[in-house]
Amino acid sequence: MFADLITSKTRVKLLKLFLTQPSEMYHVRECVRRTEEEINAVRRELILLEKKGILQKEPRANRVYYSLSKEYPYYYDLLRIGAKTIGLGRAIIDNRAKIGKIKYAFFSGRFVRRIKESPEEVDLMLVGTVVLPELSLLVRAEESRLGTEINYTAMTEDELKFRKTRNDPFLAGILAGSRIMLIGDEESMLS
Repeated sequence: MFADLITSKTRVKLLKLFLTQPSEMYHVRECVRRTEEEINAVRRELILLEKKGILQKEPRANRVYYSLSKEYPYYYDLLRIGAKTIGLGRAIIDNRAKIGKIKYAFFSGRFVRRIKESPEEVDLMLVGTVVLPELSLLVRAEESRLGTEINYTAMTEDELKFRKTRNDPFLAGILAGSRIMLIGDEESMLS
């Protein structure tokens, strides 16, 4: 998606790096290592992204660190786009037919921002007829890429309806938080 809109491959790689870990700070050399791009190209793009307000810089000792700016007006929009185009979100969308007949799929907002208050929080939920072994392969690949466990749950549409009518605390807790929809319409899921 980013590559469709942005012509600079270095900028695309930098955005993916920052959106994968939105609360992390990276110094220039680390950006060069992780993007595998030339240092001058990386510096030029970091300066441009900082001028546009997407990144903020923080000098520390003899290094300059960059991070996503939460003050950027489209910060949360970037997170939504990143969730759908990078890593597990992209894999779910691309492999939708393999993982079953999915009516709704979403990440918790906390997962996308990489905020984890308790290990039991559900990071990903899918509703429909889910082929769990296929989903599990995608989740495991993302866990090894991120270096963290991803908690997910899957349920049928009937189970979702039943749990909503019973005011199930587990489901209510999931639906009470913020979310980023990968598949399906949020309003129809909640109604």
